[in-house]
Amino acid sequence: MFYCPKNVYNPYSLYRVSPATSYFRILHASPKSPAVDVYINDILKFNNLAYASFTDYIEVITGDYNLKLYPAGTKTTPILNKNLFVPPEKIYTVAAIGLLPNIDVLPVPETKIIKPADMVYIKFAHLSPNAGPVDIVLPDGKILFKNISYKAFTDYIQIPAGTYTLEARPTGTKTTILYIPNVKLKSQRFYTVYAIGLLNGRPGLQALIPLDGSSYLEVRED
Repeated sequence: MFYCPKNVYNPYSLYRVSPATSYFRILHASPKSPAVDVYINDILKFNNLAYASFTDYIEVITGDYNLKLYPAGTKTTPILNKNLFVPPEKIYTVAAIGLLPNIDVLPVPETKIIKPADMVYIKFAHLSPNAGPVDIVLPDGKILFKNISYKAFTDYIQIPAGTYTLEARPTGTKTTILYIPNVKLKSQRFYTVYAIGLLNGRPGLQALIPLDGSSYLEVRED
């Protein structure tokens, strides 16, 4: 489905040019916030998006968009009202992060690799507002991602396909604050490990590991 922002086309142009398209989805990663209805350019697109949930991807024409999140079933005062620019031929997860009343958005790009190797592509995004910088480590101590702070995300790295146990540790320590067992990762697939929730609070720390759109959506990379 296409959504057309304002001022994308010149109505007086003599030539029609195929518009560049992109994809994005919304992740509700704001702890303690209610389920939300998602409005894009003041049009309701997704109902009752719960914390720790993703919408489907939507295909959009490059341009400016307004994103509003209202507590589900209401349309009086949004808990988030942000404008986004979507560049051409990209794939994003747009995460709603932070704590009420200071919710923000963090676009996390999902780079498309046209001919992926026979490996897993994985990256990490730190969305826990009260957890400090962390390392993502295998049980044998091998560090996959080092010193990642809140609101930061990594590039993809390549690892062999298989079943993994991941641990998040405060940077430079051996203390595990998030244990993620039995993560099955398939070759030529793209994944992001999203750390969400609160350290020593509720909802607690947890990991979301969805299949990224770059695994199956078609875009042209520059």
